[in-house]
Formats: sequence, C-alpha cells, structure tokens
Amino acid sequence: MHAPVLVLKDSLKRESGSRVHHANIQASKAVADIIRTTLGPRSMLKMLLDAAGGIVVTNDGNAILRELDLAHPAAKSMIELSRTQDEEVGDGTTSVIVLAGEMLHVAEAFIDKNYHPTVICRAYNKALEDAVAVLDKIAMPIDVNDRAKMLGLVKSCIGTKFTSQFGDLIADLAIDATTTVGVDLGQGLREVDIKKYIKVEKVPGGQLEDSKVLSGVMFNKDVVAPGKMRRKIVNPRIILLDSPLEYKKGENQTNAELVREEDWGLLLKLEEEYIENLCMQILKFKPDLVITEKGLSDLACHYLSKAGVSAIRRLRKTDNNRIAKACGATVVNRPDELQESDVGTGAGLFEVKKIGDEFFSFIVECKDPKACTVLLRGASKDLLNEVERNLQDAMSVARNIIKNPKLVPGGGATELTVSATLKQKSQSIEGIEKWPYEAAAIAFEAIPRTLAQNCGVNVIRTMTALQGKHANGENAWIGIDGSTGAIADMKECKIWDAYNVKAQTFKTAIEAASMLLRIDDIVSGIKKKQAPGASQAPSQPTIEQEGDADNEQMIPE
Repeated sequence: MHAPVLVLKDSLKRESGSRVHHANIQASKAVADIIRTTLGPRSMLKMLLDAAGGIVVTNDGNAILRELDLAHPAAKSMIELSRTQDEEVGDGTTSVIVLAGEMLHVAEAFIDKNYHPTVICRAYNKALEDAVAVLDKIAMPIDVNDRAKMLGLVKSCIGTKFTSQFGDLIADLAIDATTTVGVDLGQGLREVDIKKYIKVEKVPGGQLEDSKVLSGVMFNKDVVAPGKMRRKIVNPRIILLDSPLEYKKGENQTNAELVREEDWGLLLKLEEEYIENLCMQILKFKPDLVITEKGLSDLACHYLSKAGVSAIRRLRKTDNNRIAKACGATVVNRPDELQESDVGTGAGLFEVKKIGDEFFSFIVECKDPKACTVLLRGASKDLLNEVERNLQDAMSVARNIIKNPKLVPGGGATELTVSATLKQKSQSIEGIEKWPYEAAAIAFEAIPRTLAQNCGVNVIRTMTALQGKHANGENAWIGIDGSTGAIADMKECKIWDAYNVKAQTFKTAIEAASMLLRIDDIVSGIKKKQAPGASQAPSQPTIEQEGDADNEQMIPE
C-alpha cells in the first residue's frame, strides 16, 4: 500500500461535489430568509447595528444586506446581487434575492437526483428567455407625461417601504425631482442623472409634510460677512468660480531677501493690488452673488461687500455644479476669463434662511432648472435616512419609466403569469431539461407566495386560487393586493411595476442561481505568503482615498 500523497497543504480545507452544492444552496436560502419578510406593503423593518455602533432601521433589501458581515462565500455573492440591482435599476432589491434563493431551492431536488448542474443551468436559461418574452407580451406602454399614472406607479414602488404612510408625498417629490433634471438626448431618449443633479438635504426637525422639491438648489453655507452682505436678493446675477480670491502663494517655497525696508511695503502693496484687480475683474459684470469653491481673503471680502455683492466661499464642487445647472451659469476657473455669458441669471431669488440651528442658502425660483435639491424634514436622523433611501428608490423608478415607458402588473401578477406560461411550455420540451424548466416555473411563484405570507392570509388557498385564475396564462393582471391579501385586479388597484425593473430582477436572479449551481469545489484557507519570522503584521490604518472625499464629512471652516 502506498503512502497517501498530500497535494493540498494541511491548512487548506477543500469541499467538493454535492456537499458544496448543498452548502451554497443553504447559505443562499439563509440570506433570502433574512430579507423575505421585507417584501411587500405589509413588510417588517430590520434594525441593524453597524460596526461603529450606529443603527440602521430599514427594509430596503440592499441596505440590509450591505450592513451584514457574512462568512460564507455563496452568501456574499447573493449580496452582490442586490447591489447590482440597486445600481442598475434602484428597485426590486428584495425580490431579486428572494427569487434567486427560490431558484436554488428548487434545484436542490435535482442535485440530489444526480442531475448535472449544467443541465439545470441550461433549463434555467431557457426559462429566462421565455420569461422575458412573456414580460414583453404583457407589458403595456405608458405616457410619461400622464402624471396620475406616474404617481400610481411610483406609489406602488414605495408602497412596500416604510414611508407608504406618506406615499403621495414621497412619490410627488420623486416625480418632481426626476422630471426637473431630465435631459432630452434626442431620438426620444431621456437621460436622468440622479446622482449628480439631485441633492437630498436632510434637515432634522419639522415634519415630513414640510419636505419639498426646490426649483433650484440649497446648501449648508452662509454668506461670508453676514452683517455687511445682503442675505436676500431678488433676481440675482450669479458668478461661480473655482479659483481662490486670495493672494496666490508660490507653488514652491521662495525666499526673498529684502535689503530696504520700503521693499517690504511694496511687497504687501503688490498683494493688495493683485486682489483688488481680481475683484475689479469680477465686479465689471455687476454680479449680486459670487460663489467660489476655494478661499476668499478678508480683503477680497471687503471689496465685494463694498460693492454690495454677497459672497459665499468654500462650496463643494458638486454643489457648485448643481448651482451652475440650476441658474444657467458657467463655473469659471480664472476671474480674468469671465464673460457675460458665464453669469447666471436664471434664478429668481437668493436668500439665507435659518433652519433648525444652521444657516442654509437657497437659490430658488429658477426658470428652467436642470438640477434641484430635495429638502427632507423629519423627526429623527434614522427616520430621515430611511426616507432618503425610499426617495432614492422612488427616483430610480421614475427614472426607469422616463427611460423606458413600459409597465407590467405588480402584486405578484407578473410572476404568476410567467409561471403559468412556462408550465405550459414545459410540456413541449424534450428530454431531461423538462423537469428543471418546470421547477424554474414553479420558483417564480415565490414572490406572490411571500407577499401572501407577509399579509398573513391563508397562503395555500390564496396561491391555488391565483394559480387557477392564471391557469393558461390569461388574466395577466390578477394578483395579490399586498395590504389586505385579497385577490384583486392590479389595473384597478393601480399596482404596477416598471418593465425594466422586472426584467432586470429575473435576469439577475436566474444568472446568479446558475452561477452558484456551477460551483462544485470550495478551497478555503489560502494564506498570503509571509516571510518566515515575520509575525502577523499590524493592520494598516485605513487612509481616506480621494474618492471618499466628496462624502458628507467635510472639514469645518
């Protein structure tokens, strides 16, 4: 008998074959179960403690999974799913996980029967193509300018969220904001850049009903010299700079030896003249408001306030871009290059208001703003964070509709139609792939089933009734009314979903399920090579990258 050969190191763990499949499926199901209860209007909230000890209260699938720290690799890839979903379409983060979990769950039976994973994946991909075809069939086009329809749509998207009590309010905010910043690209395409041009300002205090979309922008800054400068200007002429209005220091350190005392006075005079020059170049255009991203020296401040110009300094770059979009100004890099066309005249009012205990500058009543600020008020920080997340979802849905104006029924109706059609088709499929294909069809029912569970109705009765209604792929619009659990016509209840959210959900879920099924080996415990003698190196302190700099932590002035 030969001695056994050790190929892998001792420290490595290797699992292979069906054990891996089972482990992956278990892990994915566990993830799906965590957020299963957050699907639908009757959803529960989750409270998470993050590493720093702060709390997050939410039922947004992505927000929950983002906070979880998981050990299992398969579970981690499930989390990636909801993240892609969030970045792509912004909604359906919960459904994607529930669906993927269910797809893997039904595959488990086939793996026990020694089906080959690629067979199952082939069947799944076939099912996916057919599912998208069904979506195309039942989708109905919508007129983007029909406000009532849009409202219904956005409302059904955030009906599942915490803010559904204020459903109309948030839906209104989202539609206002997205229609404001939409830019026509021609060929009937609209581009809506939520991230750049819609700023959500959260101000604790007041009531949620006080939230509004400003026809312009606001930012958390006051004028430089509050006593001397005007804090309310009607129809201001606005100049935006991103250069400092202070004496320019040399790039590298310079030493100047002064022999005569008068030279020192001369140097100071030069500095003053330089600044005066800068200010004069700006004042040529008779602005009422000068905003710069960099510093503004006392002297410059003096010249400006003498001319009756309000000035604001050290504004964030992103905010400056928004102001430029809102009032039609151009951000200028050097004061000597200013032209009349760079002055923004689109704003109707500049004023500084005190909200809570901070001063905010408003540039509002713009004529045709291409950027806006959503002002959220609310009782507590946690509440505001949750409202902001919901608003983000609502805006994404509004954006999706503007980009691709097609609707499919919500309330689990789409999934049931897809499921019924696939069941019919499975009869005509030859060979071994028939069974996994049929299983995929059944897996789609996870969504309406979960909805029914969360409403607390008799799941089995409701599901059989629904399946009966959908039997041959007809009655595409019958689904579950999420608040009562009754079976209803989604057209009448105005419960709709955006077509590309659904399509993306199906695609992401099935592709992920196929990927996880194809894994048949997990090798863990791969260590980085360390120099002998070097013990565990102390972990490096994290250094903020340039990318993080635009986040909320700004250096106070």
